[in-house]
Amino acid sequence: MSLVKHRLQLSLELPVPEVKISNFIPFIYLPKSTTTASQEVSKLLDLEKLCVLGHGNYGTVYKVRHRQTSAIYALKVIRADPDASQQPYQQSHEMKILISTDSPYIIKCLGAYESLAGEKAIVMEYMDAGTLDTLLKANGPFSESSIAHIGYQVLSGLNYLHAFNIFHLDIKPSNLLVDKNMNVKIGDFGVSKIMPESDPPDYWDIYVGTYAYMSPERLDSNMYDPRFVSAADIWSLGVTLLELYVGHFPFLPPGEKPNWMQLVLITRYGEAPSMPKEASEELRGFISCCLHKEPNKRWTALQLLSHPFICGKGRLED
Repeated sequence: MSLVKHRLQLSLELPVPEVKISNFIPFIYLPKSTTTASQEVSKLLDLEKLCVLGHGNYGTVYKVRHRQTSAIYALKVIRADPDASQQPYQQSHEMKILISTDSPYIIKCLGAYESLAGEKAIVMEYMDAGTLDTLLKANGPFSESSIAHIGYQVLSGLNYLHAFNIFHLDIKPSNLLVDKNMNVKIGDFGVSKIMPESDPPDYWDIYVGTYAYMSPERLDSNMYDPRFVSAADIWSLGVTLLELYVGHFPFLPPGEKPNWMQLVLITRYGEAPSMPKEASEELRGFISCCLHKEPNKRWTALQLLSHPFICGKGRLED
């Protein structure tokens, strides 16, 4: 699959006034994997902003360049919001997850910083092809072999996270980063949770993320079971991979955007999305294993890694 040759980027002729890089100090935790790159980014002042890569609810992601080495990174700056009581906790949560993880299928944190005013800054590896959402919009639907290759990588990342009781809770095309060699990594842990077995989450702990990719039990508290929180990520992955395959949100016709009530009704009571007639039986079976409405019937990430669809095609390009 050809990658995007030209990505829409916004020029940063003017600095962001509320964030001064000189005000940041290193976060108390250090990245789990110490690399030359992480040593290079020991000071935020060594970085210069090149352009905006994206905006989120609380912050902005920049493309930055190291002044001495010319190495390219992504810098996520999270603004402090005094009106959001849970935001400071969640910001630190995201930083701790990124710092503590070390997997080739999860975006690497190369440095973390915070200011006295409460802003957070995270330096991450730069993925030069953007996101899977970027590629879908530029190139159209993915082939089955590409879907399997992507699925293998995301499942490997989820299996790693779930083993440490970390749940992403916002798997979707725009949160899966990709480079020019089609290496895919899980990013954006802004709503993710660390949930030890000794302290099972209640329903409201997982009622976060993007509604379109939420599983039935996240939209209906009557279905919630704290024993199967990891199944929420599997549902989101199933919807994501099916979207990449058909080229649009799979529960609705192309171009139609759902509202919240539609999503609840479709996800909770609607039939499974129809598959194109050319879809293989292996792909149909794989998606079915991801999209069981009952979370206890969904396959785990580890089980799905051994599914014939993934075993047969997922590692051909790995």
